Amino acid sequence: MTFSTISYKYNGIEEAKSLTSVVEQRLVTLQKLIPDGAESVCEVEFEKVSAHHNGRIYRVETNLTINGRLHRAEATENTFEEAIAKVRDQLDYELSRAKDKRDTLGKRAGRALKSLLSRG
Repeated sequence: MTFSTISYKYNGIEEAKSLTSVVEQRLVTLQKLIPDGAESVCEVEFEKVSAHHNGRIYRVETNLTINGRLHRAEATENTFEEAIAKVRDQLDYELSRAKDKRDTLGKRAGRALKSLLSRG
């Protein structure tokens, strides 16, 4: 697993304890978007939002900290599995956007250096 620490908060929901392997399987696909050697901590919280028996009542919240930068996602769906999938998609979007920003900044720095070197 790419995360040095994963902590779970179940809020008294026993059925959520069996979902830790599902969370780890879904989040391992984010490995390609995390920089090599980065320190990462992931916090996952499971919650049943209301006392109803059907509808969107299962909530999953994830706080992913990579090198001190927080990436947060939450979803409320009909099942915990659907909420986990949605949270994973949100984190994928945020991490790919952050990776694009890092790459753009590196390219910009390279262009500036090339410009300085070509003048002299």
